[in-house]
Amino acid sequence: MSKRRANHLVWISKAFFVAIVLALTGCASDIMKNYIGQPVESVILDYGPPTAVVDLGQGERAYQWRKISTNAVSGTSSGEVRHTKHGTVYEETETPGYIERQECFYTFYARASGGRWFITNFRQPKLECE
Repeated sequence: MSKRRANHLVWISKAFFVAIVLALTGCASDIMKNYIGQPVESVILDYGPPTAVVDLGQGERAYQWRKISTNAVSGTSSGEVRHTKHGTVYEETETPGYIERQECFYTFYARASGGRWFITNFRQPKLECE
């Protein structure tokens, strides 16, 4: 197998993995929509304290959570038997495994009301984090 084809197969594997993860977990945006109108404490109870809180002025804040995921991507090995004028030869192609690190940020916007902060909107996470 050529190196170009092996790289293509690795790319297809990654795309397939991302599609499966999305199908199994649902979109982060769909989950985030459910918090609109709720107090920020409801997000904190589900995901812990935010990584950052940014005062935006005029009674608005941004609350941000950071998540780092690591995945082990296994390597592949394939081969084929080739017949040459000198006999039969087995050619093997290996693609090494690697560790993939993904950093995602989830940001909610909130407005003060009655001494509490209520979620008004959120920032769309990057595609890899959906």
